[in-house]
Amino acid sequence: MSRDETRPLAVPDIGAIPTESPEILVDPEHGLPPGFGEGWTGRLLFWIALAFSLFQIATAFNVPLDHRFSGVTIIDLLRVTMALWLVWIVAQAARSRPYAEMVLAWLPILVVVELLARFGGSVPNQILRALHVGMLCLVAGGLLAQHKSHSTAARTFAWVLAGLGFLVGLYHWAFYQDLVARAGEVTEADLVVGIAAIAILFVICWRFMGPALPIVSGLFLAYCLLGNYLPAPLNHRGYSLDQVIEHMSFGTEGIYATPTGVSATFIFLFILFGSFLERAGMIQLFTDIAMGLFGGARGGPAKVAVFSSALMGTISGSGVANVVSTGQFTIPLMKRFGYRAAFAGGVEATASMGGQIMPPVMGAVAFIMAETIDVPYAAVVQAAIVPAILYYAAAFLAVHLEAGKRGLVGLPRAELPSAGKALAAKWHLILPLAVLVYLLFAGYTPLFSGSVGLALTVVLILGGSISLGIGAVALRVLLWVALGLLCAFFFWYGILVIVGIVVGLILANLATKGGAETVAACRDALADGARQAIPVGIACAVVGIVIGTMTLTGIGTIFGNAVVAVGQHSLFLALVLTMIVSLILGMGIPTIPNYIITSSIAAPILLKLGVPLIVSHMFVFYFGIMADLTPPVALAAFAAAPIAKESGFKIAFQAVKIAMAGFVIPFMAVYDPALMLQPVQGVTGFAYAMGAAYIIGKALLAICLWGAATIGFMKRDMAVWERLLAAAAAGSLVLALPLTDEIGFALAALLIGLHLWRAKSAAAAPA
Repeated sequence: MSRDETRPLAVPDIGAIPTESPEILVDPEHGLPPGFGEGWTGRLLFWIALAFSLFQIATAFNVPLDHRFSGVTIIDLLRVTMALWLVWIVAQAARSRPYAEMVLAWLPILVVVELLARFGGSVPNQILRALHVGMLCLVAGGLLAQHKSHSTAARTFAWVLAGLGFLVGLYHWAFYQDLVARAGEVTEADLVVGIAAIAILFVICWRFMGPALPIVSGLFLAYCLLGNYLPAPLNHRGYSLDQVIEHMSFGTEGIYATPTGVSATFIFLFILFGSFLERAGMIQLFTDIAMGLFGGARGGPAKVAVFSSALMGTISGSGVANVVSTGQFTIPLMKRFGYRAAFAGGVEATASMGGQIMPPVMGAVAFIMAETIDVPYAAVVQAAIVPAILYYAAAFLAVHLEAGKRGLVGLPRAELPSAGKALAAKWHLILPLAVLVYLLFAGYTPLFSGSVGLALTVVLILGGSISLGIGAVALRVLLWVALGLLCAFFFWYGILVIVGIVVGLILANLATKGGAETVAACRDALADGARQAIPVGIACAVVGIVIGTMTLTGIGTIFGNAVVAVGQHSLFLALVLTMIVSLILGMGIPTIPNYIITSSIAAPILLKLGVPLIVSHMFVFYFGIMADLTPPVALAAFAAAPIAKESGFKIAFQAVKIAMAGFVIPFMAVYDPALMLQPVQGVTGFAYAMGAAYIIGKALLAICLWGAATIGFMKRDMAVWERLLAAAAAGSLVLALPLTDEIGFALAALLIGLHLWRAKSAAAAPA
């Protein structure tokens, strides 16, 4: 295998775009540069990350390692393979040939084999969550040692922290039966391990994502221990240290709560899915399609940014990763064609954050939401699809109006790729995504659907490499037909069919010219996927403290009673209070923990006030996303700042203007759930369809008016009074009060009529 030793083992996780510039880029989500660091520790960390991904795949796919073939289990085969590998390493060492890399790979993979062997591949849920968090700590601590520690003592501390975090997971694995037998009681050893687990998570989270989330979770933890000293109604009955640690560090109510369970299954699998698709060329395909469709239109470069980011959102689900991947191409392009730097950055930030509400991945929050409220994943996607389209329509309109205001034209057609040719060349990359969507809506679980999507992606990558070496078209077609038929057997004979196909393709690639590079790319995607999962996984574990506090003390009812009291007099005011809480929490806390906290506190309150279940959860989710665009923190805007070479604050203010629809749509959905395709009591059939069409049309008109008011342009530049009239019309359409719709439509008609008359008069004046 040929490889440039000066480059990192894995392609950078910043949108999976290799960094060619001498300037070191860092991921704004965790502030780390790409790669796993230099030296043997960096290579060891790479193989640990890869082994972590293999562990997650084996447990997510529920590979039956104790399945017998002629009396021999898969575990036996794996152990024999590891033994033969060790013999090979010893033989290489005896011949004075390079063997260090193989030792660094062999050790973590052996650990994973033995971890899985104890339970035959079907790891109990509690052990899966504990090992997941332990491995997250191991990789995260290693990255901190490699990238954020600038002295020997600091590096040693980070590695010790990483090792202790992994040992916490091993403690659960080793003493699983004992922990189950004495559930509710803690020994001295349990107490030490439980305190260590919380402390290690807090330190790693602080170093990775800043102080906001550890401080919030720490305050909730302090409330558990000291809340009984507070005055009523804030006080509780009091809990001992043993009770709090048992609740938080053992069982499934604290750091191993539902978010960690979802991270250990759905989220990790979909991150790997996106990582493989990106390496297969999906980003380039999306960019070429967007350029071909919209590059030549008015303000084409900005429309390319919006459309490509919307497509990226279907597989990425991380707004910041979306910013720094597509933004490296679209922001300079927008600036080159006349857009202001702040506006270009705002467009990319707005469009990229929308990826978290764009099905099917939706920033992984959709999986947590489905688990939390116990609804099918397809129901969450159904609720999200119309608002997501409206969100992107608003962003598309904003760049169109800005281009008209500044007289910006599109790119020359000669410079644009053909969307049709790009799709014809790489149409097969759409297949895993299409199969994923089909399975989700067919009623299969997200875990099963994601497993099939990931498996198909790997088969496409490995099979595509083999087909390149086949000259005859008929043989290439025969290869793909055979692979398709073999994959179809998966539905009848289980996951072992896919495992066998992948192993066979790997061996075939290693035996063909150029195949080793393809296998290496898949290997790197596994390691990179584990790296990308760290911020999400650590955040899910730390925010479990908040969930544990809610279930232990019932603190949510205090805030809930206050908001319900307000909502009895004004639902709108209660919604505004909930929006403010979501925005404040989101300023410094990633979207997933922000949603978990606000949904635990605020969503049940909205439900009590008559807001439908999914709509109440989507409401807090939307404003958690908007927080990444809202000053003063505005993580997505500051991620775009170094690319746009502009102040993050200026980009954030532009992003808020462009994303105004994101602040409007949730309110409209609360007053009319048909906007999220939710049932309306007493309305069915044709009447419901007409009602849904009406609210969607009204929302579209409202966001068009908001866009015109914020940009200040329709057919021509708008006067101040026209912008105020547009804002008044849009506001009237959003309010759900008697006659407000009629007033909004009348004001909109008046505005459009007067504006067209002014534009026609201005055009006729020179003549």
